[in-house]
Amino acid sequence: MNLAEQNIPKQPAKTSISEVITAANQIILGKEEVIRLALVCMVARGHLLIEDTPGVGKTTLAHVLAKTLGLSYQRIQFTSDMLPTDILGVSVFDRQSGKFEFHPGPVFSQFILADEVNRATPRAQSALLEAMEENQITLEGQTRQLPEPFFVIATQNPSNQIGTFPLPESQLDRFMMRLHLGYPDNNAERELLKGRDRREMLAETQAVISPEQLIALQNQTPDITISDAILDYLQDLLEYSRVSPDFNGGLSPRAGLAVLRCSQAWALLLGRSHVIPEDIQMVLPSVVSHRLHPINDKYIHSPDMVSDLLIKHVPIP
Repeated sequence: MNLAEQNIPKQPAKTSISEVITAANQIILGKEEVIRLALVCMVARGHLLIEDTPGVGKTTLAHVLAKTLGLSYQRIQFTSDMLPTDILGVSVFDRQSGKFEFHPGPVFSQFILADEVNRATPRAQSALLEAMEENQITLEGQTRQLPEPFFVIATQNPSNQIGTFPLPESQLDRFMMRLHLGYPDNNAERELLKGRDRREMLAETQAVISPEQLIALQNQTPDITISDAILDYLQDLLEYSRVSPDFNGGLSPRAGLAVLRCSQAWALLLGRSHVIPEDIQMVLPSVVSHRLHPINDKYIHSPDMVSDLLIKHVPIP
């Protein structure tokens, strides 16, 4: 039986996610909002892109989320010589049986960390596209389903660093959210410097909720009420992005659906049964910053400023 079809007891979303955030906050210091947004992305059945300089905790965040959610975890280190079969798997001829036997690649896990994804060539990068979009892969003419839940966190280095291959817009659009961790504040960094090694703490981290509970939360998300007034507000935001002189091109219907699902997930994790305008405004920077291209260069590296352009010019109904 599919996990999503089992009769899983419903635990209040706010309580269960608060336990995950508490556990993650002990390792990733001072980044509670980033952790919450990453969980929103998972509950909304999306995939997450984290872009930042090396050494700020991108890989650690992915690992701690996988452990606290009790998911099977694989890290794929992307390099310039990587091939698609390194991700998807390969068939090897078995002499005893006289047949080819498929050896699944690391993509057959519930939680995938695609580390430094923009260091690989476009051919290797594209190997993840079908997996992220369809929860399946097609290899050698055969379609194979991926486990459930299935979630990809991809990290990438800034594009001005050596040895990077920029992700094309079509691939960026496959990520529901893009987040930036940034440097820790002074207090968090002092605690980090004086505290225990994060790798030791990760080794001791236990699952807080089960994969079945995560699937139950994912199934509850579409039931969060969206009023006509909220839909009007969302459509006005989409329309402004398409007609505004501030942007080169507007938000697609897929982007609109991403904002909708993330705002429902944000409301669910706060314990509400309906979406309010503030929910849309909270998730908007992470959902639209990698999809909108401002004409003014000063907005390019500031996700909040990009979304602020929309929020400022579109009144709440």
